[in-house]
Amino acid sequence: MKSLSKDELKALMNTQNPPCISLFMRTYRAGAEIQQNQIRLRNLLRQAEEELLAKGLRAAEVKKLLEPAQGLLGNVIFWRQQSDGLAVFLSVDVFSYYRLPINFDELIVVAERFHVKPLLPVLSGEGRFYILTLSQKGSHLYEGTKQNIREIELEAIPKSLAEALQYDDLEKQIRFHRGTTRGGERGAMLSGGGAELDDAKENILKYFRQIDKGLHDLLKDERIPLVLAGVDYLFPIYREANTYPHLMDEGITGNPKGISTEQLHKQALEISRPYFQKSEQDAIAQYRQSSGTGLTSNDIKEIVPAAYHGRIASLFITTGYQQWGFFNQERNEVELHGKMKPGSEGLLDFSAIETFLNGGIVFSLPSEKMPDDAPIAAVFRY
Repeated sequence: MKSLSKDELKALMNTQNPPCISLFMRTYRAGAEIQQNQIRLRNLLRQAEEELLAKGLRAAEVKKLLEPAQGLLGNVIFWRQQSDGLAVFLSVDVFSYYRLPINFDELIVVAERFHVKPLLPVLSGEGRFYILTLSQKGSHLYEGTKQNIREIELEAIPKSLAEALQYDDLEKQIRFHRGTTRGGERGAMLSGGGAELDDAKENILKYFRQIDKGLHDLLKDERIPLVLAGVDYLFPIYREANTYPHLMDEGITGNPKGISTEQLHKQALEISRPYFQKSEQDAIAQYRQSSGTGLTSNDIKEIVPAAYHGRIASLFITTGYQQWGFFNQERNEVELHGKMKPGSEGLLDFSAIETFLNGGIVFSLPSEKMPDDAPIAAVFRY
């Protein structure tokens, strides 16, 4: 399953051909409830049809607009490859869907722009982390949240050390002995002497450098933890190859084949938790320290334009809160609406996405954890 990239998000945000249909639903990977996935999508598409007809579109237009998503209903392979949540975006010239590790609440929004606020846990890095399992026979990347993890397809990295070096019987040249790693896990360890051992490490280092290079495009805009999992003698070799700045010092030791995805998720979450807590605490402390200097604000009419122009370093929004309105980009003015109406957009949603696209950090917090008594707050770069 592919990850949602910043470029894809920009394309969604720049869609200027309404109506834009945004659909979110929870999905199940296995068990009896998996049969409900298609039923839920069918029901949401029916709701979308009713809303579009109510907005004055002709039945033929509605049918054509929803046709790509309707095609998913009978796609057996598609339903076999689910994560925890499904997001679908439809317009006259857009059809995109993403299977993500988020337990979405069912929601459908028909508006002038796509509604992307439910994606914030993935986009902002809130509770997200990566796990990279290391093995000479194959490495895998997982994306995790507080709830679950899913594997991400990696097409740009070699499938094994042998493939990386284009030498199928390489492992015959490297002698191993069984050794005990930290935590009681058993794993293969390099043995040998002199040039033979140096060659073995150099081969693994070349392999890991190819992995790091393959991960670069995926991770280049990320600020979330990367946790290594594997036999611990591989960790220092990978660290020598690594260029990603948020690689965690602590890793998950043991042969990845002997560690279930549930164990990977639990241990990586524990390793990552202090990182998330410190990031949030530091941002809140900076807000409070900078209050009164002109570098902070809780005024949504000031924050929305600042987000659009890339002035925000850290943005805090209240989880579950919605403020409808409209941002006139030409006038640089914000108009607040008491409720959703034609032309309305979610201004917290808009601010969060613009902050993310411009390299800022977004925190979605419960009201009691907000740094100020307001549904939105920001620390400005200047």
